[in-house]
Amino acid sequence: MFNTVRLYISWIVSAIIMYGAFYVWHGVFLNDLTRITFSKTLFLVLAALVYFIISIALYKLFESEILSNKIQNPVSRGLVSGLILGFVLFAIVTVLGISFTKNISIEYIALDFVWQISEQALGGLIIGLAKIFIFDPIPEMSRNDF
Repeated sequence: MFNTVRLYISWIVSAIIMYGAFYVWHGVFLNDLTRITFSKTLFLVLAALVYFIISIALYKLFESEILSNKIQNPVSRGLVSGLILGFVLFAIVTVLGISFTKNISIEYIALDFVWQISEQALGGLIIGLAKIFIFDPIPEMSRNDF
């Protein structure tokens, strides 16, 4: 599974798109990145690495046997994968108390929840579209052909 063109393209493109969405949301719209008290360059590099990890986890969830058997449409499966992973990441971040703000209200939590889900759903959508538009003969072959 780790030697396919579709994997690498969808993994990298979804990571870049989600990272870009993260930067626009936190850096431009909310202006949260100004509150970082250490090197912004270090923060952004580490965030990029985290998005590459999130993206590969999203790809693995997308290709999981459970989702592949339940949801045949790649776009729908990508969106569901993003929703699931977005919820899990939101829960982890919320429980650990990782936030840019000190004044957390129910509105902030709800908005953050919607954003996290949307961001990962966007990454899942990219992976689903890659499944449709990028021809990769290796995944189409049965495991017995090797």
